[in-house]
Amino acid sequence: MSLKAAILPVTPFQQNCTLLWNDDTMHGAVSDPGGDLDRILHTVEEAGITLDKILLTHGHLDHAAAAGDLARKLNIPIEGPHRADLFLIEALPEQARKYGFPECGAFLPDRWLENGDKVDVAGLSFDVIHCPGHTPGHIVFFHAPSRLAIVGDVLFQGSVGRTDLPQGDYNALVSSIRERLWPLGDDVTFVPGHGPLSTFGAERRTNPFVADDMFA
Repeated sequence: MSLKAAILPVTPFQQNCTLLWNDDTMHGAVSDPGGDLDRILHTVEEAGITLDKILLTHGHLDHAAAAGDLARKLNIPIEGPHRADLFLIEALPEQARKYGFPECGAFLPDRWLENGDKVDVAGLSFDVIHCPGHTPGHIVFFHAPSRLAIVGDVLFQGSVGRTDLPQGDYNALVSSIRERLWPLGDDVTFVPGHGPLSTFGAERRTNPFVADDMFA
């Protein structure tokens, strides 16, 4: 069984919604469908993918606003984030109105996730890693055989997630990255919530916020 992934930037924030699927069965999941449902569904149909579930890294608007509507439309479950992001998910309809997003249907995940949990995507197992800091309930999905991590807004190429939003915590974010992501290996490629892909090794060498030299 082999994992395939495709990145689809959505919403005015150009958030990296990620399609993940088993190339043998063409079943899979979508991570962080923040908006532009028509584009997401068109891409899924064109690729011949059957979506079985929705994965959420955290509860911010650009990552989660369309999750409830997509779940209802396809009758599929939502897994993630950690329960600590409940306050953000409950506020999504109000946030959508505030920032000019399409009307956002309220929802609750079918499964809250904890550090150490496993998530199955069409027979492919992803490790769940709780990485608070950007939000208190932020999680990362890691597929060890493919050396691929979906990190949401924890880490970016050359930067890290914001911590000036409600319940953000800079020290917790840096600890999450250095203590829970770096041990996964320098060869891990990660899909950030925005912008280009990178590797943990590259960020350990060059990222001005969390590079090893900063903590020598």
